Amino acid sequence: MTATLTAHPTALTVSSRIVEKLQHGELSPEQVEDFRHFLGEVDRYFLQHRIIKNNEYTRWFQQGSATDQELRHFIRQFSVFSNQFLVAALLKVINSPTIEQSRAGREILMNELGVIYRKPGSAVGARANLSDTDKDREGDPDLVSTEGTVDGGVCRFRAAHFEWLTGVAEGVGLKYQDIGKRRHGRPSTLHFCDELARLYGSEDAQIAEGASFAVENWAAAGFWQELEDGLLKIQKARLPHLKLAFFTWHNRVEGQHAGHTMEELEEVYFDPDFDKQKFFQGGREVLEAIAAFWEGLEKDRVKKIYQ
Repeated sequence: MTATLTAHPTALTVSSRIVEKLQHGELSPEQVEDFRHFLGEVDRYFLQHRIIKNNEYTRWFQQGSATDQELRHFIRQFSVFSNQFLVAALLKVINSPTIEQSRAGREILMNELGVIYRKPGSAVGARANLSDTDKDREGDPDLVSTEGTVDGGVCRFRAAHFEWLTGVAEGVGLKYQDIGKRRHGRPSTLHFCDELARLYGSEDAQIAEGASFAVENWAAAGFWQELEDGLLKIQKARLPHLKLAFFTWHNRVEGQHAGHTMEELEEVYFDPDFDKQKFFQGGREVLEAIAAFWEGLEKDRVKKIYQ
């Protein structure tokens, strides 16, 4: 997919799917050119946003110099976002305007809750001979997959993303009851969670579409790699038993989510009811909320605030 983003995204381009529709006469040259111009706007308004281009906190975290106290604070705040994201994801499913978009939302939600992606023709646990170290780095093949669909997948409690994060938290002295609840969140973290529910899960399909596109492409734009780099350095230096599967798996899978969102955008853009202004509103507002979360963590770090 030519429009799927990876770390440090480059300019969006028209995908082969759109070119094929042009060749088959399903779209006119004028429509394709308009879409190309629209993608340029998306690049300027979304992908050039400061939190995608210059996340000060994750750039610092990548160095692997976080103290145990700083690491616990990060894990606790990230756990609140991760757990509360389920609310926004459920709202997205409930408010989906089409069955196809509902299914796309359920792919993400059900995987979050522990339904393993199933790649047709591949058995669950096909690589179960991996060492424990490799399972943590690459993901336990009995519990994770980065390809396929949840349709026909297996549900396992230990495959729920929050359970993986609980394993990370235990490595820094935090228990299940210490993480994930709203009472554990700083104001900037809770603002992010609330904005995700309002925008990503919006009843207005146009705003939700913009927020969804921005969220998934932010997630695919490199911050997971920066977090993984920092955690691997900490693991090697002083916490050899720190479990990292939650972060390493997300680092590998988010490009798939972004690709699905791009396909969805191609469908809705050519709908006569598509509202470009609301699309950009949803995306830009959710990016500001994402920025508030990370900038809040950076301010806490500078001021040595640990909750």
